[in-house]
Amino acid sequence: MAQSAEDVARESIECFNADDFDRLRSILADDSYEEELSTQRRLEGADAQIDAAKAWKQAFPDGRGTVTGIYAAGDTVTIEVTWEGTQSGPMQTPDGQELPPSNRHGAVKACQVIETEGGKIKATRHYFDLITLLRQIGAMEGAAAGA
Repeated sequence: MAQSAEDVARESIECFNADDFDRLRSILADDSYEEELSTQRRLEGADAQIDAAKAWKQAFPDGRGTVTGIYAAGDTVTIEVTWEGTQSGPMQTPDGQELPPSNRHGAVKACQVIETEGGKIKATRHYFDLITLLRQIGAMEGAAAGA
């Protein structure tokens, strides 16, 4: 029996937290895609999504997501997540530049709308506050949110 959309969504966050990219790959449909709206990237296919997840982990090796809410309707689920970690690795920007490690902590709230099919993730739309994150790690001027 296939996992519920809610179970698959939770598992995707658990996989990221555990650096278990093989397991994450196993729950992505081959032709899945992710729209990372804050960076204006569309990640076509499971391999592109895994590469992006690994890049976030390179920038934030202790990075993790905490699910704070989950709302399911059939094969679609919306999860609220708080992402946090210390930028102790280089971070690639959407325009291909590299931000050196800042060793500063960042935390932002996010939502992912995940569509599943047959127990696998078919599509993800990921919304998060990139500007606040960049301010928190010192990559942009301005006060960090909550500081």
